[in-house]
Amino acid sequence: MLALVLVHSAIPKDPNDAGVWLTDKSRRELVLVALGLVPFAGIAFLWFVAVVRDRIGEAEDRFFATVFLGSALLFVALLFVTAAIAAGLVASAGDNANIFKSSDAWELGRRATYQLMTVYAMRMAAVFTLATSTILRRVGLAPRWLVVTGYATGAVLLLTLAYATWIELLFPIWVLVLSVYVLIAGSRSRTVEHGAARESLGTS
Repeated sequence: MLALVLVHSAIPKDPNDAGVWLTDKSRRELVLVALGLVPFAGIAFLWFVAVVRDRIGEAEDRFFATVFLGSALLFVALLFVTAAIAAGLVASAGDNANIFKSSDAWELGRRATYQLMTVYAMRMAAVFTLATSTILRRVGLAPRWLVVTGYATGAVLLLTLAYATWIELLFPIWVLVLSVYVLIAGSRSRTVEHGAARESLGTS
């Protein structure tokens, strides 16, 4: 979630919305440091994907598993490219931020970054959410409400981003909720397994 907010803060749809921070060296450097954390967000997301696949196990459907993994990898790749361009633009502003904001380089970079994030990366996030929800429904690894909200989130991301880009924050929120559920469910299953193991040892 933080990564998406930072990218949008750095490269907004309207170049005039870059705000005072672009001309403030200390705040500009803080944004660059924050954008440098985006790779760690990508690593955490890939770890989440691995955990979900591990939970699915042998019940994994090849068709949806391919869409699930492919969309996840494309989303992370596009997120990295977007953050790299955004960081490059912010770093290029330097002490001439006011002049840079009216340059063709800023205009091109801003538009490219905005399109990469809104049109491409978030569409991949929508496909990932829909594929994940379908897998969870088929395997029965998540409650009905989590699956339904996943479908709703995917549909919203797929159809309405052009009208309200901040809606894309629904994606990291849903991933966070699913992560918490997977952690809780995994902890409960391990507790049950340990209990069963103790009982079997006691009877033997």
